[in-house]
Order: sequence, then structure tokens, then C-alpha cells
Amino acid sequence: MRQVIFLMLFFFVASVAVVTGKALQEAEKSVLLNVSYDVIRDFYKEYNPLFRRFYQTQQGEDFMISQSHGGASKQVLSVANGLPADVVTLTQTNDIEVLVGKGLVAADWAQALPNNAVPFGSVMVLLVKKGNPKRIYDWSDLVRENVKVIFANPKTSANGRFAYLSAFAYAERAFPDEQQVHDFMRRLLRNVPVLEAGARGATISFTKRNLGDVLIAPENEAALAAQAFGADSFEVIYPSYSAYTPVLVAEVNKNTAMNGTQQQARAYLRYLWSEPAQELAAKKYFRPSNEKIFKKYTALFPSVETFDVNEKFGNWQTINQRHFVDNALFDRLYIAAQNIKE
Repeated sequence: MRQVIFLMLFFFVASVAVVTGKALQEAEKSVLLNVSYDVIRDFYKEYNPLFRRFYQTQQGEDFMISQSHGGASKQVLSVANGLPADVVTLTQTNDIEVLVGKGLVAADWAQALPNNAVPFGSVMVLLVKKGNPKRIYDWSDLVRENVKVIFANPKTSANGRFAYLSAFAYAERAFPDEQQVHDFMRRLLRNVPVLEAGARGATISFTKRNLGDVLIAPENEAALAAQAFGADSFEVIYPSYSAYTPVLVAEVNKNTAMNGTQQQARAYLRYLWSEPAQELAAKKYFRPSNEKIFKKYTALFPSVETFDVNEKFGNWQTINQRHFVDNALFDRLYIAAQNIKE
């Protein structure tokens, strides 16, 4: 009887050891954290398993990939304050430069990857209800009294800033003096019933809460929304002139060194320029930097005259000081817009 009990105890301890060993192996498996602005989540949802299969084939090992998405400003602040990101995906150079200033990202981050660390990008477009009942075709239509406009808050969202700057650039082209430009922007902002914190929140307000007549959004976000809700719900309108919105990626070197994830992080970012990743980007309505892939998908990307916000308005420090810090031009225009008489 003692022998039986001994054997039972032996096999129990052995099985516990096996289970514990497996648990420890899982715990030791690397976890890569990608902290990103909100409207790229659909791309990474498919990119992550694509890359893991590639990496497992090449390196014979696997690792977990965790995602954090939100408004760009909030994400940058979170990483700066200790969120242990291994890589970041943002759309403004100054956001990454904030992390450089904190000693988290290497100063040469843009030179560490092809095309100044821009694997693909987007443009700002207009999403309207199917049939375009309000006949909205360009920025000039957004100041009409019968049009309600939805876009993300430029104070908290990078895509909100690109939306505002697209309209501002159009106004500067259309009008000869600054007062007329400001009047145009006040009339547009008067038509904005709500400013959501991020681009995805603005999309939800327009598509699900039925707020507004038009959504200003990146092409990828607008096209995916139109696709998700069906061809009978929404359609994308390309304005005459619009901001190009780059997707910027960088390794958070201080964290990868501490986490032992340098190899995985660098492979993860480099693979964004691979043909499979560029194809996936195109299918998610991002304009790929690979010219061969871009030409293959030209039907998805109507021609539009674009501009680089930094070439037009200066670096982001200059832009923010003029437009987006407290009591700067955006605040003044928005407050004045609320006082415009019908």
C-alpha cells in the first residue's frame, strides 16, 4: 500500500513539475509592446500574426505582441511617463522627438529605417452618407450653414491637427488675406457639434451615433468605415487639396535594452517594408511607400494634390505654438465660432 501511495505522489509531483515548467516557459516568452495612435489598430491586428509567422520561420522562435491604441498626444505622454513600449507608431515627428528628449528613443531614429521611418501613409479625406445628400465635395462646402462637421480635437489628436491644417491650407489658397482665412475657419468650426478626443472616437460619433453630415478623417479610416458599414451607407470624397499624413515608427531603445527585446523590435519594424506588409497596408487603405505595390493598388487611391504640413507651416514646434497651445489660434477661432450669430 505504501508503494502505491509513493508512486501516486511521485507521478503527482512529476506532473506538477511539467505544468510548472510549461508555465515558466510561457512567462519567459518575450512580449513586445507597440504603442500606437488609434486609427492604425486595424492594420496591426493583421500585421502582428503575419510578422510572427515570418519571425518563427526565420528565427525558430515566437514571441507575444501587445498593442496599446489611443489619441497620439495621450500615447506619447504615457510612454514618456513610463509605459514600457518597445516600439511606437505615430504620425508627427515631434511626438517621437519628445521621447528622444526623454532619452527613450535614439536621436537617429528616422535614419535607422528606410524612407525616414515612414513605411506608408495616408491623406485627409471627407466621409459622407451614401448619395452625398448635402452635396459636399470640398472644404468650401464645410462652412455652409446646413452642414455639420465631425473631426477629432486638434488639441488631443494628431489626425485632428491634420484635419484642421488641411482646411486651413485650403483657406490660405482660396483667400488673399489672413482675416478672410480666419473667417473661413470660424465658420467651419461653428459647424462642429462635438470634438472627440481621438480619430476613432470621431468615426464612431459619425458612423454609429449619426452625428454630423461629414467626417474629416484619414483615408484609411474613412475607407474602412465605408467598407465596414456597407456600400449603401457611406462614401469617401476626395477634396481638391489635402495634408499627407505619414505613419512614423521608431524603436524605444531604452526599453528594448532593458527588456531584452532589441532583436525582435528591430525585426518587427524592418518587416513593415517587406512586400507582404506593404500589400497588407494597401489593403487597409494606407498608401505604401513601395512604388511597385502602390502601382498595383492605384484603383484604391484616387489622385489628390497633397502637401507636407511641415513644408507648408514649419516644424511642429512652430505649428503648435501658433495653432494648438492654450490660447493659440485654434482656441481663439473655436471660441469666436461659438459666438457667430446665425
